Amino acid sequence: EERTSGLYKDLHVYQLEHPTQVIEWTSGRTVCVAGFSPSKNEILELRLPRKLFADENKGLCAERDFKVVHGGFTDRPVRCLRHVPGTRCAVTGDGLSSNLQVWDLGGDDSDVIRRTGSIEGRRRRTGVSEGGSSIAARPSSPPQILHGAQISDVQLTELSSGQTLYQLESDSADPLSSLHFLSDAVFLAGCSNGNIYVADTRTSAAPQLSPPPPPPVSSGESVLWWTDASAGPDPSGCRVVRLSSSGQALVSDLRNLGGAVSRAQLDVQTRRCGPDDVRVSWAPALDDCIAVSGFSGAVQIYDASVWTSELQEARPLFEHRGHAVSPEQSDDGVPPILVTSHVWHPERPRTLLSAASDGSVHVWDWVDQSAADKR
Repeated sequence: EERTSGLYKDLHVYQLEHPTQVIEWTSGRTVCVAGFSPSKNEILELRLPRKLFADENKGLCAERDFKVVHGGFTDRPVRCLRHVPGTRCAVTGDGLSSNLQVWDLGGDDSDVIRRTGSIEGRRRRTGVSEGGSSIAARPSSPPQILHGAQISDVQLTELSSGQTLYQLESDSADPLSSLHFLSDAVFLAGCSNGNIYVADTRTSAAPQLSPPPPPPVSSGESVLWWTDASAGPDPSGCRVVRLSSSGQALVSDLRNLGGAVSRAQLDVQTRRCGPDDVRVSWAPALDDCIAVSGFSGAVQIYDASVWTSELQEARPLFEHRGHAVSPEQSDDGVPPILVTSHVWHPERPRTLLSAASDGSVHVWDWVDQSAADKR
């Protein structure tokens, strides 16, 4: 069957010694990656190939390679990493506890990434085993981060002092899958069970809760959900996408989170996924496009503008299959290559980075064939 893998304007590849589950922008041209093995791991800041940004006279730009600009080591896995905007600081979580590590990413005078402190997560009221924290950051002075592993322990912490500036008032033990700032004060918390909470750090009022739709009848096993929110100047115009482990995507409006504006059954290879496996993300500079990864060795781009309120099957607009060039490789006992992370470039509309379980990192700029065909 012919699948939608397409044309590239650009594609550059890099090989890490160990795979990463995190790709985080530290500027428009640099990203942080880090390993997730149980013991010692590298944290690296990579500069993207200069050729990617040489829009004029690409042929004259010789530098095609990624370059390590800063690096350091951690004795824990890195399952979550957030750069704090406006600083040379990053915060990491190990996926095992709600405690976080704080890092100085180095500057012009030093190529070393070093740990400068830690942040303690709130203690659980429930006896459940610890899970990893989600982290969100936004430009603020002094720098602050929002973090938590479940709804009842979400808090806003000032980085320099460790002071707690806000705590979410909830008794819910729903495990978090992601946190997103919608404005300076309003944030959205997406839970693994599909619940979405919206709260405001300026008030102690209870958060607004929106439960997920009922699971498909045929599933039989528990469904995991992943969430992303579209960024914009006005949080009330924000749209939320929820993606289930059965491949169902739902788009809601922040003003009516309970109702789905549109929905689709995505063309993904469903498998038994863990909470850290799947990524779904709105394109920040391209209307209505959503990227999905973690189900296979591919990153898929979907156009959500054609989805309707009726659940219908959706085909990807584009599919990046470069990480898993040979789908037959799983036949000989070698596990199939899976995409471990992807991220859109904050300003370049069709540029993404993706990483896979074999340690490969790709930066690629895709061509929308459907738009090209219409011209």
